[in-house]
Amino acid sequence: MLKSLNKTLLGAALIGASFAPHAFAETTLNALFMAQAAYSEADVRAMTDAFAKANPDIKVNLEFVPYEGLHDKTVLAQGSGGGYDVVLFDVIWPAEYATNKVLVDVSSRVTDEMKKGVLPGAWTTVQYDDKYYGMPWILDTKYLFYNKEILEKAGIKAPPKTWDELTEQAKTIKDKGLLATPIAWSWSQAEAAICDYTTLVSAYGGDFLKDGKPAFQTGGGLDALKYMVSSYSSGLTNPNSKEFLEEDVRKVFENGDAAFALNWTYMYNMANNPKDSKVAGKVGVVPAPGVAGKSEASAVNGSMGLGITSASQHPDEAWKYITFMTSQATQNAYAKLSLPIWASSYEDPAVTKGQEELISAAKIGLAAMYPRPTTPKYQELSTALQQAIQESLLGQSSPEDALKSAADNSGL
Repeated sequence: MLKSLNKTLLGAALIGASFAPHAFAETTLNALFMAQAAYSEADVRAMTDAFAKANPDIKVNLEFVPYEGLHDKTVLAQGSGGGYDVVLFDVIWPAEYATNKVLVDVSSRVTDEMKKGVLPGAWTTVQYDDKYYGMPWILDTKYLFYNKEILEKAGIKAPPKTWDELTEQAKTIKDKGLLATPIAWSWSQAEAAICDYTTLVSAYGGDFLKDGKPAFQTGGGLDALKYMVSSYSSGLTNPNSKEFLEEDVRKVFENGDAAFALNWTYMYNMANNPKDSKVAGKVGVVPAPGVAGKSEASAVNGSMGLGITSASQHPDEAWKYITFMTSQATQNAYAKLSLPIWASSYEDPAVTKGQEELISAAKIGLAAMYPRPTTPKYQELSTALQQAIQESLLGQSSPEDALKSAADNSGL
């Protein structure tokens, strides 16, 4: 009798437990993001909290690293047989990640509705060999930001439309004693410098590769580096640009110490925030300039996507999280730091209000986005180019010799 009573009590306890509000099995996802540019860490945490409320059976552990550590952290975690379920990845990595099976092919999960709703250019961020390796998330290019007040004081009526005009306007500003070094770039020996270089390569009509072999050492690729060296040696460019990343450029611009700066979308609303910026209300933004006879504008594809790693034990939950983070509702709510990937978002006043100037620049810039080379050996190529840029800026090597050496050491 006692035995059967115990069995009954145990059964009742188990039934009760199965209906208890927190007794369901909780899936834990590990997600890797970057701690700079685009969405802030606080924003990613807020988005994730909203996802957790809507999906109480899924917990997401977030980790943030600087952009410079994102690639290696992702790859090393794969090798250790554990690590992340969801990772943020740059537009330059799908070739390598697909070839080395770092990311899962999610082509079967991408719906027709997604394909139709997302801007066509955004899909290039996550594609390789006609397969999808994630969802585009950060749609971005670099724009030319300018200080309206400084240009006005210099008697400059409109921002530059060509890179030569930028040089002339910077010289006018310097000659009038308004700023000693009017231009700020992110030319540190890092991927940031490659993004600025790519913007100029696109302006000069250059090619990174032809038939799979380096072509940047001639034509527009060489002209782009010569422009960088000329701007640096002329004294018009802030000499610390050779050590700057994008956040350094933002701080210099916000302090009123640059008339011109090349940077990502996120800087527009941050530089216009009077809490932290001395130039709030004076920030102008236009597409990066072109080159007379070659281009009207220039732009680098700096977009990023969210993907599922091949090591993930929870691909369905990971996809649920990715589709929430990249959804139109989430992106529209945070459109002040990164413009949405969804075409119809640009007709929504909640998205456009207060950043009409930025969106006007984006319509041209996003359409002109130029890709960095698509190759599984991208990291080697980028490292060789970073070194070439640095050596040229420091006068240790001519642009011709530096790029020839980069081509020889690119692994291609």
